[in-house]
Amino acid sequence: MKCRGYAAPCLFAVAFLNSAGLAQQPLKQPTASSKSSANARVAPLDPGSISGEAYRNNSLGLTYKIPFGWVNRTKEMSQEPDTDSTDPKKSILLLAVFERPPEATGDSVNSAVVIAAESASSYPGLHTAEQYFDPLTAVTKSKGLTVVNEPYDYRVGTTQLVRGDFSKPLGTLTMHQSTLVMMEKGYVISFTVIGGTEDEVDNLLENLNFGSEDAPTTRK
Repeated sequence: MKCRGYAAPCLFAVAFLNSAGLAQQPLKQPTASSKSSANARVAPLDPGSISGEAYRNNSLGLTYKIPFGWVNRTKEMSQEPDTDSTDPKKSILLLAVFERPPEATGDSVNSAVVIAAESASSYPGLHTAEQYFDPLTAVTKSKGLTVVNEPYDYRVGTTQLVRGDFSKPLGTLTMHQSTLVMMEKGYVISFTVIGGTEDEVDNLLENLNFGSEDAPTTRK
C-alpha cells in the first residue's frame, strides 16, 4: 500500500499493512485468548461503503461513524484503486479518513482512522489475533513508535478483539496510536486509530460498532 507522499500519520497508520514486511516476522504460539482459525476458507470480502457520515461493512457487520468534517482518502491511499478489491488474495484498504488532508501541515497531530483487511493465509502459522501483534509491533517499532500497552483483550459490544497501544514523540507533540485486531472470514481485520492524546484515541474508538449501532465499547 502506497502513501504517495502523504504526511507522517499516513506512514505510521498504514506501514504495517504491507503484507510482505509483516509476513517475514516470526509468530508466537497462540494463547488461550482470542483464538480463531486462520485456515478458514477465504471468500471475497465486501469493501463496504460510506453513506452520510458513516462507513458500513455488511460482510463484517460493522459501522464506523466518521467525525464531522473529516477527509476520506481511502481511494487515494489504495495501491491499485482500479483492481477488484474483492480478490481474496489481496490486502484491502477498507477505510482511511483523516481530521485534515494528510498533505496539509498543522500544529497538532493529524488524527486518523484506518481499517484494513489481509488474508490470514499470508501469515503461515497464524491462528489468533494476538499473534498478529508480533509482526505488527516489529514494523511499528521500526517506524519509531514505542509500545505503551502489550496486546490485551478488548470488546466492542459483544465482539472480542485484541488491542495494542503505541506512541511516538513528534517535536513538542506526542502521537498516540492504537490498533484493534480480529480474525473474520479468513481475514485479519485491523482498526488503527491515531490521535494527539490517549483520550482522543479512546473517543475515536467509541465510533466503532458491530451489529447494533448503540452497542458500547469496553476495555477488558
